[in-house]
Amino acid sequence: MPLNYPLAEQTLDNGLRVVVSSDRAVPIVAVNLWYDVGSRHEPPGLTGFAHLFEHLMFQGSRNVQSGQHFSLLETVGASLNASTFFDRTNYFESLPSGGLDLALWLEADRMGYLLDALNQENLDNQRDVVKEEKRQSYDNRPYGDSYERLVRLLFPENHPYAHMTIGSMADLDAASLEDVHAFFRTYYGPNNAVLTIVGDVSVEDAFDAAKRYFGHLPAIPTPPPAPDGTIGPLTEVLRDDVTDDVPSDLITMMFRLPPDGTPELDAAGLALDVLAAGQSGRLNRRLVRDEQIAQSVSGGALPLIGGVSFGTLTGIASDGIDLQKVEDALLEEVEKLAESGITADELATVQAQAERDWLEQLSTCAGRADEISHHALLFGDPNRINTRIDQVRAVTAEQVQAAAREWIRASGRAQVTYRRTEDDGAEA
Repeated sequence: MPLNYPLAEQTLDNGLRVVVSSDRAVPIVAVNLWYDVGSRHEPPGLTGFAHLFEHLMFQGSRNVQSGQHFSLLETVGASLNASTFFDRTNYFESLPSGGLDLALWLEADRMGYLLDALNQENLDNQRDVVKEEKRQSYDNRPYGDSYERLVRLLFPENHPYAHMTIGSMADLDAASLEDVHAFFRTYYGPNNAVLTIVGDVSVEDAFDAAKRYFGHLPAIPTPPPAPDGTIGPLTEVLRDDVTDDVPSDLITMMFRLPPDGTPELDAAGLALDVLAAGQSGRLNRRLVRDEQIAQSVSGGALPLIGGVSFGTLTGIASDGIDLQKVEDALLEEVEKLAESGITADELATVQAQAERDWLEQLSTCAGRADEISHHALLFGDPNRINTRIDQVRAVTAEQVQAAAREWIRASGRAQVTYRRTEDDGAEA
């Protein structure tokens, strides 16, 4: 089903790629800026730097005082935030269209002049904020360190995806102001970013505004390429068993998958969806509804572009049920899918679910801007937003089974289990 969202693209003289999608339906505009830097770009000893900058970028720049980025935009009715991932960092705001100039001016000021305000006090302050975030989101939350444990099992030491975006607190403690300035100069420049503007603005006015606010910023030297993370399927079982004060016993399995942008990754993602997506997934039907050995099951693919992706399956045991029963049932269904494949109805169901989720994501200016930046930065092709559903629909049942046979196997998985400290009398 071809989509036809309008797209116009220009590259400024300094290398900034600007993509505009005009949509005059409502007086809203979304500004979305993706930088080609994430945790996979961080060398050993500098982990957590991309995420640290997600915080530092709101602490002021040459013409903006600390905290003003949020306050100025919220005053004109904007919602805004930022996020860091393995492959990128993004900054975004959605606001009434009359605020477009303000949003672009603020983004340009911190792209060009953040270091004017990045002093030791700001660094120390935000380093403490990151430490507190790690305590709250990873260390002191039930199951909060599960992905951290899993990626350490799934990938060799110093693999670009072997550490989470939060990074090492020891690395952050050791970071000097000079280290942080050098990281910014390496990655945060117009020629290492994509700016997307979607909403109530003409194409011409949007490009004029982008040139006005960003065009004078100098390009940075070409950043070093991210290390190649190409690696094949896991061929052994690696486990991490944790006993802790958790609400329920839980198991998460993680599998290496093909890199994003390949039909094989689409097929592997659909295989995991057949197992774990929604009420119709095989695992939900068997473990939750029929056998009632699990409170819930979930899973899916996490696409990455650096030579490998990964996918997960998670089951939370029902009260009084030995977690081993959940593990055995998960593995049985994994092997059944690889050996017997999926039905035409199952394939149609998960493809329809993917289509619904995609259309929902594109239905807002903010969601569309984020996906345009995503595909422009990581694939060089913003028009993938209009063809993505066709790629998913082109996957066959045979391709799904082939991907499952190669990548999603009981004999090739990393696994973490959490069991409650107190034995509540689980069945043997």
